[in-house]
Amino acid sequence: MKNLKMGFFKIFFISLMVVLAMKESWINLEDLQNFFLHHIQNNLQTISLLSFLVGFVWILYMLTRPKPVYLVDFSCYLPPSHLKVSIQTLMGHARRAREAGMCWKNKESDYLVDFQEKILERSGLGQETYIPEGLQCFPLQQDMGASRKETEEVIFGALDNLFRNTGVKPDDIGILVVNSSTFNPTPSLASMIVNKYKLRDNIKSLNLGGMGCSAGVIAVDVAKGLLQVHRNTYAIVVSTENITQNLYLGKNKSMLVTNCLFRVGGAAVLLSNRSRDRKRAKYELVHTVRIHTGSDDRSFECATQEEDEDGIIGVTLTKNLPMVAARTLKINIATLGPLVLPLKEKLAFFITFVKKKYFKPELRNYTPDFKLAFEHFCIHAGGRALIDELEKNLKLSPLHVEASRMTLHRFGNTSSSSIWYELAYTEAKGRMKEGDRIWQIALGSGFKCNSSVWVALRNVKPSANSPWEDCMDRYPVEIDI
Repeated sequence: MKNLKMGFFKIFFISLMVVLAMKESWINLEDLQNFFLHHIQNNLQTISLLSFLVGFVWILYMLTRPKPVYLVDFSCYLPPSHLKVSIQTLMGHARRAREAGMCWKNKESDYLVDFQEKILERSGLGQETYIPEGLQCFPLQQDMGASRKETEEVIFGALDNLFRNTGVKPDDIGILVVNSSTFNPTPSLASMIVNKYKLRDNIKSLNLGGMGCSAGVIAVDVAKGLLQVHRNTYAIVVSTENITQNLYLGKNKSMLVTNCLFRVGGAAVLLSNRSRDRKRAKYELVHTVRIHTGSDDRSFECATQEEDEDGIIGVTLTKNLPMVAARTLKINIATLGPLVLPLKEKLAFFITFVKKKYFKPELRNYTPDFKLAFEHFCIHAGGRALIDELEKNLKLSPLHVEASRMTLHRFGNTSSSSIWYELAYTEAKGRMKEGDRIWQIALGSGFKCNSSVWVALRNVKPSANSPWEDCMDRYPVEIDI
């Protein structure tokens, strides 16, 4: 072993001297060749062993390193124009439904209509959001057939556009992950896609239900894990939500809020672990961080689907929701920060933490400057208050939250797919440059806060048939307070 070490250092020293000699033109190439032949013959055993070790370590690294995950392209569903509704039209539908006795059990409940109108006026939603056909006719169609029709149009519309834009064939898909929180028929939505596109028999398919608005990031994380195991394949992630079956027709004000925010939408994302796809991919997935505080009863119960006092199903939002959301977000930030923040911010965070824990308990928590880590922010467009709160807490500028506000204005809360409409907005504005880092962050029932971090592999242009294609010239718009 001693001779091995001596041989190694001897070769290293000789190599260093040779490099310096070549740089200063002390020796010519012929002298260098003779010099190396002489020493290689005397140190053949050492060189052979070192070469074997280097080769072994390299092979081990290549076999065990995480496989890069690339986002080749994605597609957001753009509903047909006849599904657009203004706030005035929507409230007209509500009044007509009340007068027909289809909701609220009481024709005198004008205050419930007025309440929803006030929520809508302050919601940040514009005049061109979409609701499904079943909720625009009388009597309302909320049966399984109408619900399936809405979901099929959204999912197939997004997937058709994705396949068309990428040129990938359905037979090439090895992994399929679908998420829809409240609409989960049998056969599953994943099976519906397999049947429609005749996907191969050995496809790895999963259907995620009941996971709220943050399920889009969860689906990406699940697909990433599968892509690390199954090599040389594509994965498709489909994120959507169903509005038809989830219109609340009771009189509980807390449950009525969801009627004012959720709208039709969905997205399909094509991921790949094939190295040759890097050249055409838009982004590479860098990190996913998932935080779940459901072990705490307040977190678990703050957003719950249940029956009201009249037996009508809706989603209850409790007064603990803002506190729970803030706490879960804080944990997510504390987990993500060390992965993405520059050293200066990490040190400031650590020093403040030590001071607060051991010296000054009253000291305020240090909020890292995430603008140093990311160029673009895709904050789930769950509502105006949520965007305002994250803008304030993360100390972001209006430009950083523009994509979220405009997505809420143009498309409403499309649940787990909203972060993809926001990314499409940034692309449509021509702001996505090579090397830019993107933070997608979403909160959902349970309670969960999930993040995904991407890096742009090139200057990204919007894909064909982008949902913003026909209206980008009008955005951003001023939103009344």
